[in-house]
Amino acid sequence: MPQFYLPGPWESQKPTPLTPEVAHHLRVRRIQTGESFPVFDGKGQVAQAELLSLSGKTGQAQLSDIRLDTHRETPYAITLAQGLAGGDKMDWIVEKAVETGAQVIAPVQCERSILKLTRTSDLERAQKRQTHWMGIIQAACEQCDRTVLTRLEPIQTFDAYLQSAPQAKLKLLLSPDATKTMYSVLIDTDPQDIVLMIGPEGGHSPEEEAQAQAVGYQIVSLGERVLRTETAGVVAITTVHSIWNPEMQNRLK
Repeated sequence: MPQFYLPGPWESQKPTPLTPEVAHHLRVRRIQTGESFPVFDGKGQVAQAELLSLSGKTGQAQLSDIRLDTHRETPYAITLAQGLAGGDKMDWIVEKAVETGAQVIAPVQCERSILKLTRTSDLERAQKRQTHWMGIIQAACEQCDRTVLTRLEPIQTFDAYLQSAPQAKLKLLLSPDATKTMYSVLIDTDPQDIVLMIGPEGGHSPEEEAQAQAVGYQIVSLGERVLRTETAGVVAITTVHSIWNPEMQNRLK
């Protein structure tokens, strides 16, 4: 049975109210009173929940075996700074970034972004997108058994994001025209927090690449082929894990 997101605070001494979303999922799955199901609070805590009651959009559960479980999180944090993409591509990018292990997703409006959401007149649309993406993050965590919700940053312009100065020292901007490979950088660098910057359809402009380099980004390539924006981030995140997390790969053998 998949786990369900049930935000805290939790208490084992008294019943915990269910959110409307959890109540709906339990009803769809026909979970009966007295049956148990796994829950997580989005901050690393997990528990077993016994259904006490379910009525309409409400219900209660008794939690037990509350414990911290973050074994699916890596010791290094990956931030995906993703150029806003059009259509439903951003939905796919957010979902797969969570599944592959990004801890932070930063939607960035770039010069070539088809989707524009940073003007004052776009604030309501931007908020709706943020809420929608948070729902995707929650569902993706439930599906892939992550217990810590990926953080979604506010939509920012490219300039504003560069000025916000992410804490990670290692910052890579992915470009098919780069002469240096991502592999060559990662293989010679100890695992640490990292920012992966992906352009929208059409990539970053030369001016944006120059701006990024000026604040410490390295321009790197993923290889010989030009990847779509919705593919590049997933490949980049997976590349980081493949090089920096061999212990996990060995456990899976």
